[in-house]
Amino acid sequence: MDGSVAGASRPEIKLTVAKKAEQPFVKGRRKFFRYRDLGVQAATQGKLRAQVMEAITGMTEPTGWHTHQCEAQFVYVLKGWVELEFEDGTRTRSEAGDAILIPGGMKHNEIATSDDVEILELSIPGDMATTPCDPPAAKA
Repeated sequence: MDGSVAGASRPEIKLTVAKKAEQPFVKGRRKFFRYRDLGVQAATQGKLRAQVMEAITGMTEPTGWHTHQCEAQFVYVLKGWVELEFEDGTRTRSEAGDAILIPGGMKHNEIATSDDVEILELSIPGDMATTPCDPPAAKA
């Protein structure tokens, strides 16, 4: 039995295998990170994005308060650590093996990272715009 349901169609998602040696790191939205696209956004027609973010150097300054225009952003720390603060007052230092789910539109600020941080980041949908914003009222 293959687990399929009679009459059901497969979602329009393509099988994708992203080999580390074939997916180079490139510059991206943060000057202290480099990014490796895992091919998920193209394979899902933009429904989901997956990338690995790797430190070029540790953060030299916080990112500043910002939001992302998406439904959700998922962060899984593969190596090192990252410190973030959120509009609800949560402040966390997440280390290898820790995960964070950030609702779309939630104000947050990356405060610091280790020099060797490596993060798997997913977003729904794949296109995720970043917009600077004022700090939450309690942080102003």
